[in-house]
Amino acid sequence: MTKEEHHSDLNPLGRTLLLPKEEMLEIRKRGKKITIGIPSDFHKVEYRTPLTPEGVELLISYGHEIIMESNAGKASSYSDEEYRNAGAMVSENVQDIYECDIIIRVSPFSSEEIDRLKGHQVLISNMQISSQCAETAQKLQQKKITAIAYEYMENENGSTPVVQLMSQISGSTAITIASEYLSNSRNGKGVLLGGITGISPAELVILGSGTAAEFAARTALGLGVTVKVFDDNVYDIQMLEEKLGRRIFTSVFYPKVIKKALKSADAVIGAMSVNANLKFKVAEEMVEKMKKGSVIIDLNVSQGGCFETSKCTDLNNPTYIKHGVIHYCVPNIPSIVARTASIALSNILAPIIIAIGEIGGTDNYIKSSKSFRKGVYFYNGILTSNDLGEKLNMPSKDINLLLAVY
Repeated sequence: MTKEEHHSDLNPLGRTLLLPKEEMLEIRKRGKKITIGIPSDFHKVEYRTPLTPEGVELLISYGHEIIMESNAGKASSYSDEEYRNAGAMVSENVQDIYECDIIIRVSPFSSEEIDRLKGHQVLISNMQISSQCAETAQKLQQKKITAIAYEYMENENGSTPVVQLMSQISGSTAITIASEYLSNSRNGKGVLLGGITGISPAELVILGSGTAAEFAARTALGLGVTVKVFDDNVYDIQMLEEKLGRRIFTSVFYPKVIKKALKSADAVIGAMSVNANLKFKVAEEMVEKMKKGSVIIDLNVSQGGCFETSKCTDLNNPTYIKHGVIHYCVPNIPSIVARTASIALSNILAPIIIAIGEIGGTDNYIKSSKSFRKGVYFYNGILTSNDLGEKLNMPSKDINLLLAVY
């Protein structure tokens, strides 16, 4: 692969934006027109939307058709009028959306929503493996659906762009949440998450050293917080310190060391890398010995959590108290800053959809892009995710072998 070809695969828009206008028009004529449906996620307490009006306008310019459910972007501060002005059709009838070729949303599709599908369509959303059930999987099989998960879509360099951006947002936002729940405004114990003259700074423990941990640590250090990071990989901890550009307290998961850190911590953030096998979980007895009024924020709750006391909550009721410790276990924390998160999603998804149209459809794009292929967990109704197959006790097949047949 040449350098130019490599760059083009990393950025599906790259080779198109640099072409003369006449050639761009010719490409649009050859490409496949796609009808894209975007249902509202508001009833699922999910405030992000996968495409902004700017993203919609770009896709419309390539000849695609977009049908939005009314108020789908409202929680991200985008009005129906903005989407109409961008060229989208805004519908009060949700069934219009479920008739589209590709349906994009943020939250996973429920069994009832899959019932609405006509079949042989493409779904793009978060999978959230912990929320999947056998009933949903069987319906995806019956309707010959191709389903793609944001969590597993990769770039050519092996990174997961949606996960990386959402982890950045989650890490930074977690510090804002910790500060809020330690303050009196949320009936906390009235502790400033930071440092001022003559007063010892608050203490923060971070479990993990990935992207979310990095951005949480970076934000906390900027406030003057004492940060302690634990991970099971010394090399990853070293890489985190290099990114931060400073030495901080770090350790592997030695029981005595982490017990001592948790006892003195004002806030603890579970930030193990997404899609990683969580090898460490804070035992309930450790949580019992934490300070009363301290705060736990579990960014891994959708994968089973970093704490034995974690259980999923939502933005309507984000916290609960156990053993005197405030637990914040919302799986979609980026929804707190829905507009920022929606722009990030749209920046990733719009070029991908354009590339799908240019190459003649989703099947062709899956065959041509190994990185996008990593996100496929159902292909024409066939389960291709080994992880999901193990969870549901269902057989799965290697998508690379299937592509040799289709």
